[in-house]
Amino acid sequence: MNLQKITALCLGLSMTAGAAWAECTSNSQWGADDTLGSANLVTPERTMLAASLIKQGKSMPLGIAIGSNTPAFPPRSLNLQVVQPNQQGGQKLSGFGYEANYNDDLLQTWIGIGSQLDGLGHLGEGGHYYNCLDEKEISAITGLTKLGTHDVPPLVGRAVILDMAAHSGVDVMPAGAHFGSAEIKAAAEAQGVTMGEGDIILFHTGWTEGMIESDPTAWGSSEPGLNNEGAEYMASLNPMAVGADTWGLEPIPAPEGDKVFYGHVTLLKENGIYILETMNVGPLVREGVNEFMFVLGQPRIVGTVQAMINPVALY
Repeated sequence: MNLQKITALCLGLSMTAGAAWAECTSNSQWGADDTLGSANLVTPERTMLAASLIKQGKSMPLGIAIGSNTPAFPPRSLNLQVVQPNQQGGQKLSGFGYEANYNDDLLQTWIGIGSQLDGLGHLGEGGHYYNCLDEKEISAITGLTKLGTHDVPPLVGRAVILDMAAHSGVDVMPAGAHFGSAEIKAAAEAQGVTMGEGDIILFHTGWTEGMIESDPTAWGSSEPGLNNEGAEYMASLNPMAVGADTWGLEPIPAPEGDKVFYGHVTLLKENGIYILETMNVGPLVREGVNEFMFVLGQPRIVGTVQAMINPVALY
């Protein structure tokens, strides 16, 4: 399945489901006016607990490097230009006390490329987003008027990795492979991983390390992941965020009977739980690390739906 087919499938499902959409009535556990969702779970106590997980004094980035060739959900793309302002023809800059020269960046990009934070205004249903916020009220073309990722405080907490690839007995889970509560519970028990309120829960499928360089087209057009029932189970744990080493968290193609990317709706819209995509947890898995301190300070561009990120694992 290519990216264009995925887009057509999603649009088709949204059109056929339109008649069944109901009025939004579910308000957040943090109150009808809340816009932060699970970021409310960042507390001094949880931060101190997470800091106690630093045993070796090591750190590791969870984000991948991205560029103009990085596959992305259509029509997303990235274009970078490096320029030398006012230096055409070998001109040097005056006023510095020396012959100065410098490079600068021009970046034209969709933000939802590579490792990213999905904000609470990313995916909704029936014209509503988190806490019943109406698309007509918040979705300005100049930026979200509410739920922008610039308002999300630093996400700091205890993170855990569930190695679903190892649980499945493979290095790389195939496209469309999926897991729900039964598989998640079994993997957690076998791997000695506990999951609790306020945790950042990450899944390792092997997909990014196994596919993004060897077959980028396949990497960006399909994936294994969390099925609809699994998303409901994740929400029941009240985590701070849920993520994976895949570009969309959920399986593509979707399992029979599942709605495409409906886990996004369950987590973001219905429960205010952030989603972390393309988290490169493979190196941590190989070091035997499945619990660590997670620290994310995202770019604070006002009104953004998503954020390009590079969280840090401290262990």
